[in-house]
Amino acid sequence: MSHFVITGSGTPANRLEINDLIKDDKSFSLYIQALADMSSRTQNDVTSFFQVGGIHGLPFIPWDDATGNSLAPNQWGGYCTHGSVLFPTWHRPYVMLYEQILNQSAQKIAATYTTDTASWQQAATNLRQPYWDWAKNAVPPPEVISLAQVTITTPTGRKAVTNPLIRYKFHPIDPSFPDPYSQWPTTLRQPNSTDPNAKDNVTRLTSVLRSAQRDITTKTYNLLSRVTTWPAFSNHNPGDGGSSSNSLEAIHDGIHVDVGGNGQMSDPSVAAFDPIFFLHHANVDRMVSLWSALNPGVWVTSSDEDDGTFTIPPDDPVDASTPLTPFWNAQTTFWASADVTDTSELGYTYPEFNGLDMTNTTAVQQAIAQAVNRLYGSGSRRASVPRQFLAMPAAAVKEGAKATAAAIVPSDPVTAAGASLPSGATTRSIGVTSASQPEAFLAVHHNTPAPPEGNIWDWSARIEFKKYELGSSFTVLIFLGQVPENPEDWRIAPNCVGAHHAFVNRLPDQCANCQNQLNIITEGFVHLNEGIAEFSGLGSFEPDVIHPYLEKEMHWRVQKTDGSPAQLESLEVTVIATPLSLPPGSAFPVAGEPTRHPRITHGRPGGARQV
Repeated sequence: MSHFVITGSGTPANRLEINDLIKDDKSFSLYIQALADMSSRTQNDVTSFFQVGGIHGLPFIPWDDATGNSLAPNQWGGYCTHGSVLFPTWHRPYVMLYEQILNQSAQKIAATYTTDTASWQQAATNLRQPYWDWAKNAVPPPEVISLAQVTITTPTGRKAVTNPLIRYKFHPIDPSFPDPYSQWPTTLRQPNSTDPNAKDNVTRLTSVLRSAQRDITTKTYNLLSRVTTWPAFSNHNPGDGGSSSNSLEAIHDGIHVDVGGNGQMSDPSVAAFDPIFFLHHANVDRMVSLWSALNPGVWVTSSDEDDGTFTIPPDDPVDASTPLTPFWNAQTTFWASADVTDTSELGYTYPEFNGLDMTNTTAVQQAIAQAVNRLYGSGSRRASVPRQFLAMPAAAVKEGAKATAAAIVPSDPVTAAGASLPSGATTRSIGVTSASQPEAFLAVHHNTPAPPEGNIWDWSARIEFKKYELGSSFTVLIFLGQVPENPEDWRIAPNCVGAHHAFVNRLPDQCANCQNQLNIITEGFVHLNEGIAEFSGLGSFEPDVIHPYLEKEMHWRVQKTDGSPAQLESLEVTVIATPLSLPPGSAFPVAGEPTRHPRITHGRPGGARQV
């Protein structure tokens, strides 16, 4: 049997952010037509949108005859390696496969244009799968989420065509799909019901993503600037060496759940049938490239595949040489993580790397650090200033701030529990005079000017739970201040400062991988400094100030994707404070030893179990 070999799409070309791709008429026109072509193919064609989407989950059949170890008789194990050190690298050839099919289709379409033919052919040659940079623009453009038709230039001229980006129409619905997917003829995002006639709720989708923007951006910045080991970077399992920042997988999970709501994107078994999946995962892959440039030489480490997949037995060791099935790189072999370190050899790159000498790792590291600060850091003209050092707004810089702080110092200060900076360090809280002058720094705690290299405490909520406890995807929401009475308002409440999500297959009994995950704990973090600065009215991040504030004002709720509240027996929310410094010449904050503050949440349902 001849297999579809993933070779990449030729000479490296940029994957563009979707907002930029839309502005390029030729590229966007070809992309829309190529995606429509792929989506219209019979669903048993290995290059069809349906078959490629089905690699991720349902209909639980082998793709292109890529078979392997069977975990249990007549039970599909699935190919995906979620919760694994292989999570980032397994998805790299997955997006390459999708991209290669689109590129081949685009080149065939370009050959049918009769005017300006050379330009169309060049545009097709350079077409790559675009990415959606949710860390910068959490709300995708209308061409992705709301426009039923888009106007493009076709071989016969300008015309409005059905937009294949906003949904996939099944033809037919696969009989393996469970309710409610078995009733929906198309994919849906934040659907307004589970009825057969359910519709996308674009207003809700937009509100949820807009509300999540700060949380997503902060998590992404901390991931890129503070995480330095592959286990901590790659997946959401705990035990990564003490990191107090999210993994790439944890951030990825949140995008899935926020986009999907009760729709397909929030369920791994059907998520890849939504066209936004590949916009999302192209950005996940971009994050791998950015992080790798910042941490040269760090790649997949050895681990045990606790869960197992269709081709990897449970508890088998995995590493950079493990085959990334079902992605063929030749007729008899598969891609491996060791083969996908250099995207230029895979046929694509990202705009941040344009013009860089990739053989000079130090220069690349410095350039990407500047790009990360510019895109996700302060957002100011002083792009070298990390966002944590721009946290205190003008409202916090006022007479009486120190008096307010002193008034709420507990009789049993948290510093007695060991919450102190390293010997010799000085702690300052940095302030910003106004949103229009983000470079103006004021010291709050010591009432003297504080340079960016001053130290601050960075506060975060560590959230852990059993991923499969509720049997579907869910979210743990963190609030500073009163929690709205109506659960429908939780996700979009202004004082909802962040969330951690479980991205869960609704059919764990049909997925051997999921069966083995039933008692596996996952973890994530919500960074609190910006919320504290906005809602506390305090002028300091000092432990003796923040500890009593969080003990009184920090709350959490668990919510299923259908909007209903839930109880989560395995939940444990613990507050961690990490000292950050910004030494002269350093692009990113340097983290000290994190300190747990269990008393903040202890004694409440889902709080710290031990003090």
